[in-house]
Amino acid sequence: MLKVYTNAACQTKIKPAAIGKVTLNSAALPLLQQLQTKSKMGKSSCLLAAVISLGVFLLHRAGAREPTNYASPESSSLFNRTDVSVNWTESVTVEDQSRKPATPTTAEATLLSTSVKQLDSKDIRQGSEEVNAKEEDKEEKRHVNKKQDKKTKLDCPPLGLESLRVDDSQIQASSYQRTGLGPHRGRLNIQSGIEDGDLYDGAWCAQYKDRHQWLEVDAIHLTQFTGVILQGRNSIWSWDWVLTYKVQLSNDSVSWRTCMNGTREAIFKGNQDPETPVLGLFPVPGVARYIRINPQTWYPNGTICLRAEILGCRVHDPTDIYESEQDPGSMDALDFRHHDYKEMRKLMKTVSEECPNITRIYTIGKSYQGLKLYVMEISDNPGKHELGEPEFRYVAGMHGNEVLGRELVLNLMQYLCTEYKKGNQRIVRLVTETRIHLLPSMNPDGYEFAYAKGSELAGWADGRYSVEGIDLNHNFPDLNNIMWDTQETAADPSKVPNHYIPIPEYYTQEDATVAPVTRAVISWMQDIPFVLSANLHGGELVVTYPYDCTRDWIPHEDTPTADDAFFRWLATVYASTNLVMANPQRRMCHYEDFQAHNNIINGGAWHTVPGSMNDFSYLHTNCFEVTVELSCDKFPHASELPVEWENNKESLLIYMEQVHRGIKGVVKDKMSRRGIADALIKVEDHEHDIRSATDGDYWRLLNPGEYKVVVWAEGYFPSMRRCRVGSEPRPTICDFALTKTPLQRLKDIRAKGGKIPQELQLRLRALRLRKLRASTKALNRRRESQRLQQEQTLLTRRARASGGRRE
Repeated sequence: MLKVYTNAACQTKIKPAAIGKVTLNSAALPLLQQLQTKSKMGKSSCLLAAVISLGVFLLHRAGAREPTNYASPESSSLFNRTDVSVNWTESVTVEDQSRKPATPTTAEATLLSTSVKQLDSKDIRQGSEEVNAKEEDKEEKRHVNKKQDKKTKLDCPPLGLESLRVDDSQIQASSYQRTGLGPHRGRLNIQSGIEDGDLYDGAWCAQYKDRHQWLEVDAIHLTQFTGVILQGRNSIWSWDWVLTYKVQLSNDSVSWRTCMNGTREAIFKGNQDPETPVLGLFPVPGVARYIRINPQTWYPNGTICLRAEILGCRVHDPTDIYESEQDPGSMDALDFRHHDYKEMRKLMKTVSEECPNITRIYTIGKSYQGLKLYVMEISDNPGKHELGEPEFRYVAGMHGNEVLGRELVLNLMQYLCTEYKKGNQRIVRLVTETRIHLLPSMNPDGYEFAYAKGSELAGWADGRYSVEGIDLNHNFPDLNNIMWDTQETAADPSKVPNHYIPIPEYYTQEDATVAPVTRAVISWMQDIPFVLSANLHGGELVVTYPYDCTRDWIPHEDTPTADDAFFRWLATVYASTNLVMANPQRRMCHYEDFQAHNNIINGGAWHTVPGSMNDFSYLHTNCFEVTVELSCDKFPHASELPVEWENNKESLLIYMEQVHRGIKGVVKDKMSRRGIADALIKVEDHEHDIRSATDGDYWRLLNPGEYKVVVWAEGYFPSMRRCRVGSEPRPTICDFALTKTPLQRLKDIRAKGGKIPQELQLRLRALRLRKLRASTKALNRRRESQRLQQEQTLLTRRARASGGRRE
């Protein structure tokens, strides 16, 4: 007996009672299809929904057979179109995998009934559906159609092949050529190494070239599958991709049914190149636990290779023992979604209005297409540099398609605002003691390009570059090689400047290949005395630190800075508190095992990057900067943003707090007590100096220890102090008061047209006498040395002459 009922929302449900043997006449199938067609045409009602669900259930219970019909690629092209509105709440068709056209006999029905009893609860749920009211359905279609021209809408999120939420053990295949091309490599956007034939190739590739090959994914839970996204093989040596494919569903991975296009088996269009993701939407979603991608045709000169992502929504299943387990999220009430340029501005404005006393929005320039580079400042005194308060920055979106950093920075704005208002002491202390600058989108043009395609469909590189085709992380002046070349030719390499290296003249010319956003960020760096920064990227899980560029353009070589120990500390602070990086059970994203390096690596040891922002920041300003690769997935689905926030929240906060390590102080004039700008602060045994800011304050990031610090300033006598840095996350105060040289005082007085004091005249006279005595002594020593050398030469000649006479 079967009970079918509908609730007030017209949601059809099916409850099984006593299940017996059912024999279904083949005429039931056309009737059911006709009812479904009418439902899709908008003529459905709650009663019709119940009838459809009853028919679907009876059809499947009876094991009705469909004739084998193959839809041509042309007839199924509708499924790959992104301009077609798809209503996921329409009824779900359940088809048996068997291809025998004959109606089952009584004996056959008995066998079918017996086999179905093992899966009856799941099969019943497959026949369940949710039908919206007619007006709501039309409104949704109008809304989707309106948005389709701008962006493809994925109503169900990805299962997580690309983001690694799907474990390797959940992916199986009919066959594979070798381990490096196994099913675990069939993940969307997975990247291969340079060498083909290793353990980390760029796709799943079947061992055989026939239509019986498949890639299978176990969703673990009952899932409503709505589509597949496909790519070819990532390789610089091979071209392989799937042209067309079928999709099959199952509840037990034994009995399979093919997704249908009406009465025909749907054939979906695949790829035309290895890299462009192609979306195949199912004509009607299917409910199951397992899904298979079954290639039908492939690139003629290649083989069966693919990378994939599966779209699906979890379905309620009362028999699932893990049903109560929900996907991890976040307790923070933040705006977890992707924000285009307009929505980003709205969010920043909202945060500023919520916390007007601690926020300020300003712009540092425009992109090539005229989009402004907005920065949110968060401080207890926004708009002003406070003496002794360090400046910190987060920069995200340098590569426009690496969007997670952008959303994390926007979430961080909201979080700091709300927690400050709540009185969270950690946040209050951070805001009152630090001037924080947040740039969510350095490459807004690239982001808008990637955003228009959407999550999972932007591929690996769409939107990475600026509109002019520039990789912004290679677009800063290469100061590394300027410094190294000068050191090689200098008589005394220690005299070569190791900081504040000027920008070369060729870079400042109007016709130089420099993006407008790069110029804007350089100007921003020069205007504000930043102390610490992080550049947020995506596509891997690792933190890199300078130098990024190697000597002599070697592809891979550890190239440490003078502050290598502290950079390693900074990288470790972020990596060790990141919930994903710190997980020892996680798998590598692509082909490099960064866990072997504790998820941190020198940039040059990974791959050389001349002209990186990290190196420029270190060599041209006082700012230390690392790069954080936040996620394997460059453009994670919006549903994954709450989890990603939780993965990175503590890391983002604790990294900012590192700006208070080391020493800080003010360099002042001993007489006037005014700050001295551009004073040089040198730490013994650290071949990297910094300079004081306009007001004379400075910050020198250092690990715990005792340091000899010497300060120089033009026109002043140098000063030395010993400063001890503790392990506590607060700086040691080391102030310096410098005394002007008499000559500098004389210059200052003469510049003002004043009278020279008698005390200064006496000091200048004494200084001249000291110089005269010193020069006289040096002259006398030189003369005495010359006299002794002459006497030695004369004695040598006499000795030679006397020796000749004896012979």
